[in-house]
Amino acid sequence: MIGRLNHVAIAVPDLQAAAAQYRDTLGAHVGPAQDEPDHGVTVVFIELPNTKIELLYPLGDDSPIRGFLDKNPSGGIHHMCFEVANILEARDKLKSEGARVLGNGEPKIGAHGKPVLFLHPKDFNGCLIELEEI
Repeated sequence: MIGRLNHVAIAVPDLQAAAAQYRDTLGAHVGPAQDEPDHGVTVVFIELPNTKIELLYPLGDDSPIRGFLDKNPSGGIHHMCFEVANILEARDKLKSEGARVLGNGEPKIGAHGKPVLFLHPKDFNGCLIELEEI
């Protein structure tokens, strides 16, 4: 059901410093910061030949990333995103097998302008999983 790895998301306490580290130290192509108010984050995508890294920074006081950084002040891996051909079919199959979909279970539009869902980390070895329809 899942396709290729779309990105690995890393929550960071300083978005500009993290972006500069990937750009200047590692020589990666770093995109511009973009606010995603529906998700409570500001994101920066780092383009790699085989996937992307998404840097996450809190946007607003209610950001889920703020809570993550409170527990992990230095930042850390927040989630992995996998591509799926049909997000509703994937959701229904996963739910029928006991996986928990976060939120109200309906896809939201993600940073790439495509529908996304998140799956509970306790159902996937402690890792928050994002599904993105391609």
